[in-house]
Amino acid sequence: MALEWIVSGLLLIAAYLLGSLPTGYLAGRLLKGIDIRDEGSGSTGATNVLRTLGKGPALLVLLIDALKGVGAIALVNGYYALVETPVISLTWQPWLVAGAAFAAVLGHSKSIWIKFTGGKSVATGLGVLLAMSWPVGLGALGVFAVVLALFRIVSLGSITAAIAVPILMIFLSAPLAYQLFASAAALYVVVRHRSNIQRILAGTEPQVGKPLPTEPQSN
Repeated sequence: MALEWIVSGLLLIAAYLLGSLPTGYLAGRLLKGIDIRDEGSGSTGATNVLRTLGKGPALLVLLIDALKGVGAIALVNGYYALVETPVISLTWQPWLVAGAAFAAVLGHSKSIWIKFTGGKSVATGLGVLLAMSWPVGLGALGVFAVVLALFRIVSLGSITAAIAVPILMIFLSAPLAYQLFASAAALYVVVRHRSNIQRILAGTEPQVGKPLPTEPQSN
């Protein structure tokens, strides 16, 4: 039993550390010698990278951040695939996957490498969803794309997609662990966007391609 907890803990820590790699921060340092947390919205996510560094760096950051989520799930599934006699029961795999998913999402927004700051966890969340259940991941991406096309507000698309995720998990009869993760992660992403919600309600949240307000705002 003790060994099970140790191995589980190591996998979750590895998932957190993978999620916490500060891609946007590193892009700012390497490309312009700046701390991106002092620019634009203060987020290290792809949207602030787009505003600060341009389309190419933003696309790369978005891709890497999503791959961090994929990698976190691969750590757990790889353990079960490669270890001939896992010390953790196979019945616990969905729960361990869900735990690793949330650890990666948390790592992206609360990175140990940059004083527990980061982004809004949307891209990393998409990565874990695609690795956990690709239909749910694609469904969430579709919701995001539709809302963004209609309103041209990134944060609104992210919030709507987050809310859609637990609904999609339930509709597609995903494991209970996945449904609980989806609910917790959706709530976390919405809370991370609380200042954006206030601006959306006030009609002051900027659309894509429009100037950013002087107050801090969303990824």
